[in-house]
Amino acid sequence: MKDASLQSLKTRYGIVGFSDKLENALNTAIQVAGTDLSVLIQGESGVGKEILPRIIHEHSRRSRGPYIAINCGSIPEGTIDSELFGHEKGAFTGAVGEREGYFGAANGGTLFLDEVGELPLPTQARLLRVLETGEFIRVGSSEPRKTDVRIVAATNVDMATAIRNGRFREDLFYRLSTISIKMPPLRERGRDAVLLFKKFALETAEKYNIPQPLKLTPEGEEVVKSYQWPGNVRQLKNIAEQMSILSEEREIGAEALAKYDIMPGGGGTGITRVGDGHSHHDYDKEITWLASAVLELRKEVNELKEILHIHKESTPSRLLPKENMPQTVTHSEHVTPDTFDDIETAEEIVDSDILNLEEMEKRNIVRALERNNHRRGRAAEELGISERTLYRKIKEYGIEE
Repeated sequence: MKDASLQSLKTRYGIVGFSDKLENALNTAIQVAGTDLSVLIQGESGVGKEILPRIIHEHSRRSRGPYIAINCGSIPEGTIDSELFGHEKGAFTGAVGEREGYFGAANGGTLFLDEVGELPLPTQARLLRVLETGEFIRVGSSEPRKTDVRIVAATNVDMATAIRNGRFREDLFYRLSTISIKMPPLRERGRDAVLLFKKFALETAEKYNIPQPLKLTPEGEEVVKSYQWPGNVRQLKNIAEQMSILSEEREIGAEALAKYDIMPGGGGTGITRVGDGHSHHDYDKEITWLASAVLELRKEVNELKEILHIHKESTPSRLLPKENMPQTVTHSEHVTPDTFDDIETAEEIVDSDILNLEEMEKRNIVRALERNNHRRGRAAEELGISERTLYRKIKEYGIEE
């Protein structure tokens, strides 16, 4: 695409930036738009993946047809097949009528499946059939239905790891990724971060009638450029809006940014990065770590019991001098010769601590929901889990919203 055409595209869709990786993604989207090939867009959360499917649709022969975007991670597992493929009357409790489903509604157009990596395996099998045959079956029916839908999917999941762990079908991955587009993270886009900060600051000033929009000093620009932005464009927009409203200073330098924890080279943790095979903030890993710590505590308690048992046999517990007690025992204020006979309860306490991990997880979920005004999407992102997993945990723990 020529520079003039590319700039016109950016203007039309409100895209800011000149990095080569961003422009490669836009060029690929335009090139593939004229075909009916399936497209998989990969990139971290918050990079703006959702703009590419719209560009593809509006530059395709299907542009006059419907464009439907759905977030696969936000639909409960028990209802996602009905949402996607529809259902017959009486197919399940509460199915008082027929439902067309998104594949029926998008006939002749484009269906954008965001967070496709969160689809349950049974639903993945149904989706594979649609891609291979153009047919789907409603829930509660045995009659195949035809649909002419182009699929564009997006994910922030490391698909190679998901396939290796049995969470995503390899054959479906290859069907979806006939054309693969990588949307770059903000930290790889150089000066684009500075341009985006200025854009969001100006938009906020116009929206709320702020006389003077924020202006970055040269030092502030260097901080914004070098910061890692784990939440990508979404995080940068949030910071620019906050500072536009709350900051008394209109010229923003390094010191003002530091108040919002935006510092040179900082922000290297927080989200799963596509392609590096691991998560920098993994809620499930934290729970696993806590469980390991409790199991280690149990091991120490068992060793303590053995030491105490030896001393009970060799020395009457009532006569054991305090200075001769095992060093392990003297570390605890609560273990004395009078409690030797009750040491078995320690293991019971450890067992209860393992059970309390669930209570800890529940408490963390409740707090994340409260901090994000009960917006599941943001709470899930903070916890490092998918929105569907969060929904399941809410139901599992009976958390009231």
